[in-house]
Amino acid sequence: MNQGVRRAGAGQGAAAAVQLLVTLSFLRSVVEAQVTGVLDDCLCDIDSIDNFNTYKIFPKIKKLQERDYFRYYKVNLKRPCPFWAEDGHCSIKDCHVEPCPESKIPVGIKAGHSNKYLKMANSTKELEDCEQANKLGAINSTLSNQSKEAFIDWARYDDSRDHFCELDDERSPAAQYVDLLLNPERYTGYKGTSAWRVWNSIYEENCFKPRSVYRPLNPLAPSRGEDDGESFYTWLEGLCLEKRVFYKLISGLHASINLHLCANYLLEETWGKPSWGPNIKEFKRRFDPVETKGEGPRRLKNLYFLYLIELRALSKVAPYFERSIVDLYTGNAEEDADTKTLLLNIFQDTKSFPMHFDEKSMFAGDKKGAKSLKEEFRLHFKNISRIMDCVGCDKCRLWGKLQTQGLGTALKILFSEKEIQKLPENSPSKGFQLTRQEIVALLNAFGRLSTSIRDLQNFKVLLQHSR
Repeated sequence: MNQGVRRAGAGQGAAAAVQLLVTLSFLRSVVEAQVTGVLDDCLCDIDSIDNFNTYKIFPKIKKLQERDYFRYYKVNLKRPCPFWAEDGHCSIKDCHVEPCPESKIPVGIKAGHSNKYLKMANSTKELEDCEQANKLGAINSTLSNQSKEAFIDWARYDDSRDHFCELDDERSPAAQYVDLLLNPERYTGYKGTSAWRVWNSIYEENCFKPRSVYRPLNPLAPSRGEDDGESFYTWLEGLCLEKRVFYKLISGLHASINLHLCANYLLEETWGKPSWGPNIKEFKRRFDPVETKGEGPRRLKNLYFLYLIELRALSKVAPYFERSIVDLYTGNAEEDADTKTLLLNIFQDTKSFPMHFDEKSMFAGDKKGAKSLKEEFRLHFKNISRIMDCVGCDKCRLWGKLQTQGLGTALKILFSEKEIQKLPENSPSKGFQLTRQEIVALLNAFGRLSTSIRDLQNFKVLLQHSR
C-alpha cells in the first residue's frame, strides 16, 4: 500500500514538474512573441533598442552611475503627503534608507552651492545669491565679471514654470544626501492598500482618464465579462497623441519599477544575510500574458517607449554639457574630467541612434490649443511628482522620486529645444538651466530604464533555461 502511495506521489510530482516546464516554455515563447516588432506612435522596433542598449548604452551608463557626481543624490524623504494621511509601511527592514555620513560626501558636493561657486563669488552679496540659486554646481571658476553678473541674474530668475516636477528644496534641514549605490532599488515588501492607493491616484486622477473608463486589472472595476480591457484600449487609441504618450510614459515607468523588484527579489535570508536575485514566479505574476490577460506585454512595450523618450532627451541636451563652462564638479579634478568625458561619450552614442522618437509631432496644432495642452500635460506630471511623497516605504519613495524627477527633466529638455539651441558657449543662460539634482536624476533614471531592458533579456534567458 505504502509503495503504491509513493509511486503515485512520484508520478504526480513528475507530472507537476513536466507541467511547470511546459508552462515556463510557453511563457517564454509568448512573451517573446508579444514583446517584439515596431512600437506604436513611433517608427522604432524593439530588437533595435535591445541591441543598442546591450552593446552601447548599458555598460557605459552603469559605469557613469558609479562616479561620485552621480551616486550622491540629495532628497527629502520626510515631506508629508499632500493628499492623504499616509499609513503604509514596509514589511522588511530593507525598506530603510541609510543617509550618507558627512565624511563620505565629496568636498565639492557637500560644500553646498556656495563653495561650488566660491572662486567666482567675490562679494558677500554674490555669495548669498549663489546660495539662493539652488542650481547646478557645474560652472567653471574662471568666469569673467560679465559672466558672473549673467549667472547671478539667472540665479534670481524664477524658472518654475518650466519644471515638470515638484523639486525638493535642497536647503531644507530634512534634505539629506543618499549614496544610491548603497541603497539599491529592490523588492522591499511594500504592497497592499498603501501602495495601491499611490498608483491608483496616479492613473485615475492624472492620466486624462474619465472615471467611467476602467483600466485592465483594476480590482475596483466592475465585472465586464469577456472585455479584458479592450474597451480601455479603444478609448486610449481615440485620444490625441499627447495624452496617449502621457499614459504610456506612466505605464512604462510602472513596468520598469516592477521589473527592478522582480530582478532584485529577496529570495532567502540565512543567519541574517539576505540573498537577492531574479524571481521568475514574481515576473510571471506581473507580466505573464495569460495571468495578466495580455496586459503584461503591453506594459513592457510601454517600457521601451519610455526608454525612447528619455534617450531622445539625452541626445537633445548634449549641447548643454558640451560647453566648456560646464564642469561636473566634485572637488576631484581628475575624476571630474573623466566623468565628463564618459558622459559626453554616452551623449555621442545617443545621437547615433537612428530611430529616435520625434517630439515635434507633439503639441503641433494651433498655437493657443497646443500651449494649453502642453501646460495641462506639465501640471498633470507635476502632480504625479507630488504623489511620490505619499509612498510609505522610504526606499520606494527615494527611487520613485528620483525616477519621476528624471522623467520630468527629460520632458523639460524635449520641450526646450529653442532655448538649448541658443545657449551661450562661455556663460550661463537664463533660458535653460539644469540643477545638479536634475542632472543626477536624469542620468540615473535613464540608467534604471537601461537596467530594466537588460533585466528583461535576462528573464528571457532564465525562462529558456528552465525548459
